[in-house]
Amino acid sequence: MLEIGTIVEGKITGLTAFGAFVSLPDGKSGMVHISEVSNSFVKDIKEFLKEGDTVKVKVVNITEEGKISLSIRKAEEPKADAQPKRGPRPARNDRPRSANVWQGQQSKPKEAMTFEEMMAQFKQASDEKMSDLKRSTDGRHGGGNRRGGRNN
Repeated sequence: MLEIGTIVEGKITGLTAFGAFVSLPDGKSGMVHISEVSNSFVKDIKEFLKEGDTVKVKVVNITEEGKISLSIRKAEEPKADAQPKRGPRPARNDRPRSANVWQGQQSKPKEAMTFEEMMAQFKQASDEKMSDLKRSTDGRHGGGNRRGGRNN
């Protein structure tokens, strides 16, 4: 029985511009999105995979409808010497804009979260930031001059 987190072998049955379809044990099939093929950027999936290849995949999600999302890159064994060396965190203003908005706020691993849960966390973080922004700008952009007198 397939469960989230299970690593199995499957056979590539089809390739598209956005991913690869994989035949799994028990006659099931799943899809590997192009972003889950490799840790490096994949522009053309055909440079990494071809139909008939046998691949090791990790089950990252199973929807209520039974659609199975897979990852080749997460199925690879992490190398002990390839652990990233973490230095001091950059100051808040120095962080890249592409940083994940809710990265520090998630309560469970991203691969175990549903799309709806991720969107709810994103919306909550966004609402909090908007409220902070409004609070910090209240009273700073009103009309008139600061002395309360008339404009001449």
